Amino acid sequence: MDAIVQAVLTVPDVVLLDRESDADHNRCVLTFVGPPAAVADAAVRGVEKAVELIDLTKHQGAHPRIGAADVVPFIPIEGVTLEECVRLAERVANEIWNKLRVPVYLYESAARRPDRVNLENIRRGQFEALIKEMGTVAERAPDVGDAVCHPTAGATVVGARKFLIAYNVNLGTPDVAIAKKIARTIRFSTGGFRFVKSMGVMLGTRNLAQVSINLTDFEQTPMHLVFETVRREAERYGVPVVGSEIVGLIPQKAIEMSAGYFLRFENFRPELVLENRVAEAIGARSGLPEFLDALAAPTATPGGGSASAAAAAMAAALGAMVTRLAKQDPEPFETDRRFFTEAVDRDAEAFQKVMAAYKRPKDERAPFVEEALHGAAEVPLEVFERASEMQARLNALQIPAKFGSDLAVAKALTVAAQAGVLENVNINLDSIQDEAFKAAVQARLRALGA
Repeated sequence: MDAIVQAVLTVPDVVLLDRESDADHNRCVLTFVGPPAAVADAAVRGVEKAVELIDLTKHQGAHPRIGAADVVPFIPIEGVTLEECVRLAERVANEIWNKLRVPVYLYESAARRPDRVNLENIRRGQFEALIKEMGTVAERAPDVGDAVCHPTAGATVVGARKFLIAYNVNLGTPDVAIAKKIARTIRFSTGGFRFVKSMGVMLGTRNLAQVSINLTDFEQTPMHLVFETVRREAERYGVPVVGSEIVGLIPQKAIEMSAGYFLRFENFRPELVLENRVAEAIGARSGLPEFLDALAAPTATPGGGSASAAAAAMAAALGAMVTRLAKQDPEPFETDRRFFTEAVDRDAEAFQKVMAAYKRPKDERAPFVEEALHGAAEVPLEVFERASEMQARLNALQIPAKFGSDLAVAKALTVAAQAGVLENVNINLDSIQDEAFKAAVQARLRALGA
């Protein structure tokens, strides 16, 4: 587990938030965050290390699994949409197959088949059934890769979904049949709550039965409602609830909702929580001044590429503003804004990788430098292409004349952004040795008249 964590953390800008494991489930859950591209890279590295080190033919545990790296969900937290997480999932699925020859199933929002939206359908029979059936039972064919189960690592499930709360309630009995009956009562697939998945398991080390729960939308099916239902059902069987536990992390709002319910707060609102007020106060001090301070600092990043992406993000924000004022659809510009905002950090990350490559020993750095330069050229090229598409949309807008000055500024910022990132593309191309790559980049630029 230490080795898998270290593999994940080799990617710059990825932060490990939580690591959870126990002997009964015999399963480790890692939660890490970062810019989308970095998180995708970290996920692939973590899966690679799991495939290398874990042999499922010698593994047992209370929790269902089909792979050494069992499930890899991408979750939108901030500055990224669920749809973008679906694209990340598809990219990672292809990398896992191409690099590791581990077949991949896609689930939740990334699912390509209705029966694979739910993870339990994919896991049915676990690794032991999958290794026998893949390649012979058509329904077990993976979404990505050949129908050939990895002999020791099985398959991996990759997807995109909203934040999920993994929540377990422990019963004061070793009778797992009671836990299974309660799980059946509360889970959606057997007539229970809409956003609940559940199963009964035995905790051998504690001699307790457990109702293991996944809450897939805690705002619509709150945690306290599920807990109270489990408690009342347990009482029907003459069994107490001895405790509950969170696996991984939980949104603060879920705790606030439970506190409001159990403590019967009057006029409760999140602003009454001290930590929320502190975060709000600190947030009010962040933003443009901090970015400009970083830009003015005597460091290589952020630099011109990040500044150009920021200009494009401001243009997109203005595009969203004028379309809203004109009662038109702002979503295309909001999507652009998210892309360019992410590109501010992506450009800095790409150049940091170039600098890191040059710090390697001179006799081994060449391939690493070349790869890093490819990335340093690719990011501004993508910004240039996206800005060109946005410029066309801005030019096509039909809005009242009173909003014309804002639209004109948006267009001017887009032109400035294009000029800036084009400089970055060209300066990186000058250092790249791969003529095929350079030709491909230049063809993309010519297609846009650059």
